Amino acid sequence: MEDTQQRNAPLIVVGLGNPGPRYRDTRHNVGFGCVDLLAERWGIAVKDRRRTTVLGQGYRDGTAVVLAKPRTFMNLSGESVGYLLARFGGKAADLVIVYDEMALPLGRIRLRARGSDAGHNGIKDIIRTVHTVDFPRLRIGIGGPGMSGSVDHVLGRFSDEEQPAVKASIERAADAVECLLTDGINIAMNRYNTDPQTDPPA
Repeated sequence: MEDTQQRNAPLIVVGLGNPGPRYRDTRHNVGFGCVDLLAERWGIAVKDRRRTTVLGQGYRDGTAVVLAKPRTFMNLSGESVGYLLARFGGKAADLVIVYDEMALPLGRIRLRARGSDAGHNGIKDIIRTVHTVDFPRLRIGIGGPGMSGSVDHVLGRFSDEEQPAVKASIERAADAVECLLTDGINIAMNRYNTDPQTDPPA
């Protein structure tokens, strides 16, 4: 994504997660939480239910935006992304994929312009669909599994003690998306790929 932010298609922000009440507020669904917060901030109703996706359309600072949450399960996230790109005439660089990351401590976020799947099944399926690793992605740290298995960890819910850090990281992730939209990805990376506990506010 170029910092000039000149695009023909809208910016498509996709939060990854698993659909349904069984998975609501699990660690794997922090991407949904970020999209929900952006929808609230931007006044966009994410209610247009399609087979693979629920989405909402609107404008932010004069730029067309789409907010989306896949209705497929995490391992089939590429189906949703493929539909969104086809519908809105976009390319991979028009995406921002928001998702959970066990390799990052709770409370940290990382924005990148490209990269491998690093073992994340949702990203793996998206790469398989769009045939490139060159799309922006925003990882929200959920911490490692500790003594539990990785599946139990990502499908579990945050403890009461973890809730403040989770809320803060989702808010920071939403701030990073807004910065990317207005100032470009390089500025957003420089501003938000930091430790919020030790670095001064941007």
